[in-house]
Amino acid sequence: MKEYFDVNRATWNKKAIAHYEGDFYDRDAFAKAKNSLNSYEIKALGDVTGKSMLHLQCHFGQDSLSWVHLGANVTGIDISDEAIEIAKNLSTNLNLPANFIRCNVLDTSSYVNDTFDIVFTSYGVIGWLPDLKPWAQMIAQRLNKGGIFYIVEFHPIAWMFDYTTKPAIMKYHYSQQEVIYEEYKGTYGSSKSDMISKEYGWNHSLSEVIQALINAGLTIDYFNEHDGSPYEVFPNMYKGNDELFYLNEQLYPLIFEIKAVKPN
Repeated sequence: MKEYFDVNRATWNKKAIAHYEGDFYDRDAFAKAKNSLNSYEIKALGDVTGKSMLHLQCHFGQDSLSWVHLGANVTGIDISDEAIEIAKNLSTNLNLPANFIRCNVLDTSSYVNDTFDIVFTSYGVIGWLPDLKPWAQMIAQRLNKGGIFYIVEFHPIAWMFDYTTKPAIMKYHYSQQEVIYEEYKGTYGSSKSDMISKEYGWNHSLSEVIQALINAGLTIDYFNEHDGSPYEVFPNMYKGNDELFYLNEQLYPLIFEIKAVKPN
């Protein structure tokens, strides 16, 4: 897997720079509001004042620092060297203290010894992982007893399509064990970037996600599926009155969320 991770890491180093300069993450607006969180995650975790939080695959830290702004003590990890450097600079410049560590998410326990009240991850994260069993075991290791794990993620049905073609075509299995390689020009986080994205990924079914967490000893508090996405990242979407984006042909959900607890 090292080759796959090395390619992804190199791509995300390029993406981090392009995204920080791009329009999707709107760094100027973030500097003013100090918030990039969406309704799903805020509703799920509520008041985080004084809580310790581990943010997995944090990119360049906007959500991490948003949780800091809301009162949490946050450690963020990401595979990208450039993303972590940007996150550290943002933390200093915005006076929002957080701890950022560069590592593969599957190696988190080799870099982080603390345990946390909350482990958090969101949007476009598990597709970079070949196997969710060690991921879920790491989450259980890093949680305090009674601690909460929360994920909000794009629905696996959405990843059955090949978006490098127009129109997108259904190409991949709902739960595909074989690696998927894609190479394309540009990146979702910047309309002006002409970088070449080279990516290895995997599709994981909902049952695989849920069972991995159960097998790791966590108790599922709730599981939800939603039609509305906070981000306009798929073709043929429109913005609803609730400020979420929906597919023009609403045939499947776009988002799922899971909240789980480590038993006392």
